Amino acid sequence: MHSEQGNVKIFAGKSGHSFAKKMCNYLGAEMGNSEVIHFSDGNIFVRIKETVRNSDVYLVQPIGMDPNNELVEILFWIDAFKRASASSVTVIVPYFGYAKGDKKDEPRVSIRARVCADCIEVAGADRFITMDLHAPQIQGFFRIPSDHLYSLPLLCESVKNYVNVDNLVVVSPDAGFAKTARKYADYLGTPVAIGDKTRVAHDENAKILELIGDVEGKECLIVDDFSISGGTLIDIANVLKAKGATKIIACLGHNILRESGIKRIEESPIELVISTDTVENPFVAESPKMITVSAAPLFAEAVSRIHDRVSVSPLFEKVPAKVLADSEK
Repeated sequence: MHSEQGNVKIFAGKSGHSFAKKMCNYLGAEMGNSEVIHFSDGNIFVRIKETVRNSDVYLVQPIGMDPNNELVEILFWIDAFKRASASSVTVIVPYFGYAKGDKKDEPRVSIRARVCADCIEVAGADRFITMDLHAPQIQGFFRIPSDHLYSLPLLCESVKNYVNVDNLVVVSPDAGFAKTARKYADYLGTPVAIGDKTRVAHDENAKILELIGDVEGKECLIVDDFSISGGTLIDIANVLKAKGATKIIACLGHNILRESGIKRIEESPIELVISTDTVENPFVAESPKMITVSAAPLFAEAVSRIHDRVSVSPLFEKVPAKVLADSEK
């Protein structure tokens, strides 16, 4: 991106091209010229193909469907930009996959999110932007400025097209997500129900034991930050159906469902899953039950504000109309 306001450039990692291109379209800018090569031995090579001297660089790369390679690529990009004399490097990670490892909740395990944050800082990043962290306090793992954007307004505006809000109940799959579910409910003006979920291992399988709240005769919106296998969504959907729900849809901040998970959802009572494009997921486009809303305009607006030295915090409360309009395209 070459901005009239200054020397700003947007680049993309291997899995961030589509998202970065949408950001550039919103800003009326061109994407920086670069290349990534993955050698047959597993090594990664990155190259900047234009000057970035004295430029404010924005690198777009989710840590999602191929997290280990994507993280390592980010570190190499930061190093390359710094060695090429970029004025600053802002790392835009629409989905920070390792955010799930945010605590030491059992003996002899790594706090993986903190390790990733340290690596990104040591490599030389000056700022970090992401969306819908698994736990907001992960921002505290970074000593550099970090901006945490929210998909909630984008998803809620889309939800209004598919349900009768006056007869809607927002459903949290577990107590841990109840606080965020309440924010969805406040935005939409609806009550909340909460699933009682337990997880006994690290095998992506959890069991819904009970439901707190009344859903009989109601349309239900299950909300969660992400799903890998679809298991939790399907389990809570089955409980809702048994409790008399008339319609069930779901919202995900990030859609990292694999092919098997999407197939399970297609066979479940869930009618639609509305999610953002923070992860380039090749399986989503093939399913009629998957609706995608773009978060790229919101990130682009954040970049514009950061570059103009304007506060980003208004984006946490109200998304501009232009962002909402572009997110549905």
